[in-house]
Amino acid sequence: MDDLYTTLTEQRRELMTAKTVDSDLDLAYQLQMQEAMNASLALHNPATASSSRTPPHPHPNDDNVLDIATTLMLEDMNRFVQELEDREQSEAEMRKLKEDLDRRIHDQKLAVDIDNIPDEQWEKYGDNYHRPYRTAKSSPSSSSSKALVDSECFRLYFKGLVSEERVRGITVSVAGAGVAICDSRDNLILEARKNVEAMVNGAVVSGEVAELQALIEALNKALTLDLKSVTFFCDDYMLYQYVTGRVPPRQSKIVPLVNQVALLQRKFTYCNPSLVARNNIKFAFKSARDSIVSQIIWAEETSKGKLKETCVICFEDIDVDKIFSVDGCLHRYCFSCMKQHVEVKLLNGMVAKCPHENCKSEVSIDSCGKFLAPNLVEVMSQRIKESSISPTEKVYCPYPRCSALMSKSEVLRYTKNVYIGAEESGARKCMKCHYFFCIKCKVPWHLNMTCYDYKRSNANAHPGDAKLKSLAKSNRWRQCLKCNHMVELAEGCYHITCRCGYEFCYTCGAEWKSKKATCSCKIWDERNIIHDNRQR
Repeated sequence: MDDLYTTLTEQRRELMTAKTVDSDLDLAYQLQMQEAMNASLALHNPATASSSRTPPHPHPNDDNVLDIATTLMLEDMNRFVQELEDREQSEAEMRKLKEDLDRRIHDQKLAVDIDNIPDEQWEKYGDNYHRPYRTAKSSPSSSSSKALVDSECFRLYFKGLVSEERVRGITVSVAGAGVAICDSRDNLILEARKNVEAMVNGAVVSGEVAELQALIEALNKALTLDLKSVTFFCDDYMLYQYVTGRVPPRQSKIVPLVNQVALLQRKFTYCNPSLVARNNIKFAFKSARDSIVSQIIWAEETSKGKLKETCVICFEDIDVDKIFSVDGCLHRYCFSCMKQHVEVKLLNGMVAKCPHENCKSEVSIDSCGKFLAPNLVEVMSQRIKESSISPTEKVYCPYPRCSALMSKSEVLRYTKNVYIGAEESGARKCMKCHYFFCIKCKVPWHLNMTCYDYKRSNANAHPGDAKLKSLAKSNRWRQCLKCNHMVELAEGCYHITCRCGYEFCYTCGAEWKSKKATCSCKIWDERNIIHDNRQR
């Protein structure tokens, strides 16, 4: 490690020297060229030569490629040197932790030996009894030190919990894992907790999945401490059957976790499970519960901005009062990242969901007011409502000043309360502006008049309708007979499937039934197919 660090330092110094020399040579070259030009000009026009004796200026297009490359190499070297220093510091901390553990085992064994010495012998020889931890010439990596740690069989306790909790009036699923590593006398050496993903692919994980993830975390912690012999204690009978190989797991989510446990077990000299009662899972149960509590409870200071949290998208340290928590999954991101995420989804006409990978929790509209403008919150509310209503059920209020979105079933139920015979007549009452309209022809309600008579007497009731019909005629658009939406054929065949699900012929408008045409029009035109090929 020292030789590598020295080599990198020397290379960095040489690069800096080369960069300086290259710059000096370039400047000397520029000066010589300028002097030559001045001498040449002096033979023809002395005035011009005297006025041109100015210091050379680098050409604006002279991009020093070597300088850029040198800078990038120096940055890479600095980054690599920093990584080496961080790794060395981490290894030093680990060596210190192992030495403390080794010293602790030594002191405990010494205390047990002293306790077993009879009082008569202690009174006579106690003053001369000594067993130093390590001689001055020995090192933490000596064979005696290794033998001392390797002779100990450590105990691993783990617990994985999945719980339903109430957070701000909403029921959410939360999972956590707790780990405790003890020596052979159950003295605590290491205690840890970890947040576990409670939702995977939209489904809540089982208790067995959480338990296996906790076990994997415990084994990894033991390997980090370089422990050779461990016994892990399990209070779940089926989990015990899985890890001992007596019962093969059948669930697809459990099989890879059991395999991972088996691979980790092979890295130990000795690693066996032991089935115990729940009350014997020492400290791990409390750690797992603390992990769950930490996900659903935030301290009083969080509302005052005294604590900071790192956003996992931008990796900025943000005041916790500017961190957004997604309802249902409790994944947390800063306002800036959530604002950009939601705005992009809205621009694409999509409902915003949690940015976490494979998380299907939808972003609550009410909570978006913290980082979105009011008009965007309204748009988002409309998007969510539109996505919740199928195309065949959507209906908009025909009054231009309203245009409220409703589903056909809900507006029918609403109208039945105030209008007798609403289903037969086609009359509907808007749930927003409370005006009546016709569900059949999507116009204001025409009492005692059929839809056909109303269209004849109000052919151009709205100037926009006439413009739309003229535009549709000039562009050869077609109108769906079921939902009245305009359809344009850009390329492809004449078999049209509207977004409402209605299928018809683009040429004559005749309905397609069972994926077959009911008319004799040709299905495709060669020009449309050729146009498609050229685009490709």
